[in-house]
Amino acid sequence: MASQTRETAASAGVGAESFLKLGREQTEATLKIQKDMLEAYEEASRAWLARVQSEVELWTQLAAKVTTTRSIPEALSAYQESVAQRMQMAAEDGKRLSDDCRDMMAKISSSLTKGWPTGST
Repeated sequence: MASQTRETAASAGVGAESFLKLGREQTEATLKIQKDMLEAYEEASRAWLARVQSEVELWTQLAAKVTTTRSIPEALSAYQESVAQRMQMAAEDGKRLSDDCRDMMAKISSSLTKGWPTGST
């Protein structure tokens, strides 16, 4: 009876060790996913900040051009150039947004398939 109790206690200890190891592995995998996502968000934020700054520059340049124009055709030309640049920037924005989303989803997918423990020992 005593040996059976010791065996049960020993097997419970092994089960608890496995459980704790699995919990530690899952915590580490979760932290890695969070770190990867935070890095991706920071990178995207820097790119979007640069993009906002270029938009401000575009409209500042337009204002400067319009104030120096001497005729309506010159002003219309300045507007046309700025609108064409803005349309190009909008196309680039869409591509960047798509690329950012794809990269973040790839990081999540990669983290879940490679870094997440399966629970088998």
